[in-house]
Amino acid sequence: MSVGVLLVVLGAAFLHASWNAIIKVGRSEVSAMVILSVAEIPIGLAIALSRPLPAPEVWPWVLAAGCTHFCYKFFVTYAYERGDLSRVYPIARGAAPMFVALVGAAFLADRVSGAQYAGIAVLGCGILLMARGVFTQGEERRLLPFALGSAAATATYTLIDGLGARVSGDALAYVAWVFVVDGLLFSLGMLGLRGRSVLAGGARAWMMGGLACLASYGAYAISIWAMTVAPIAVVAALRETSILFAVLIGWLVFGERMTRDKALAAGLIVLGVVLTRL
Repeated sequence: MSVGVLLVVLGAAFLHASWNAIIKVGRSEVSAMVILSVAEIPIGLAIALSRPLPAPEVWPWVLAAGCTHFCYKFFVTYAYERGDLSRVYPIARGAAPMFVALVGAAFLADRVSGAQYAGIAVLGCGILLMARGVFTQGEERRLLPFALGSAAATATYTLIDGLGARVSGDALAYVAWVFVVDGLLFSLGMLGLRGRSVLAGGARAWMMGGLACLASYGAYAISIWAMTVAPIAVVAALRETSILFAVLIGWLVFGERMTRDKALAAGLIVLGVVLTRL
């Protein structure tokens, strides 16, 4: 992985943490995620229709990605209703790169060095320590099943998207069509589960949802492109540095506590990033 790709992936990690923080700002996390999903449809179409149509063999990957993104949004949204950004986000993102690395080693052709796997392991330790407060700080433990479900969905769509983008040969078009499918599935699904109230919130809510959608697309497109030029497991691990950004946002913007454990976990995450570069 070149230095340029590394910096771009870190920028994508910041964008990912930012759009999750925007979801936490509104009066309802479910409404914010639905508005984001509605905004995904025209944004995705605008980009997709400017590119050649994907080949027939690409569409199963797009549909599979859309379904797993629905699962990710469902689980992470319900987790945010029960916990802080700096707790839910590390758990929701933390288990995914471990799973991706193991599956990648067994089934993918990417070559990942021992040092890179050590970096992924150190990242995992930092992520787990970051989430430790769920057990030690008396926080709401009902967030755990949803956060872990989100992690499983993240691991699944990471593998699907990395391979699907390679089959497509056009990462931008692939991401755009996944956005359309994902936006439709989540919007219609939540309307069915929660009713029309999920679309309420006024002009500010829609503006914030649109902003979150743009940040989400930027983070997603950059990461998928990176997976076409670098090992999927390494890109997936570097994306998890978004946890560091999320903790800083939680501390500086939302006034969440910055404990010694959080600072140590942040250091481990940075160390993990350095090891993935060896």
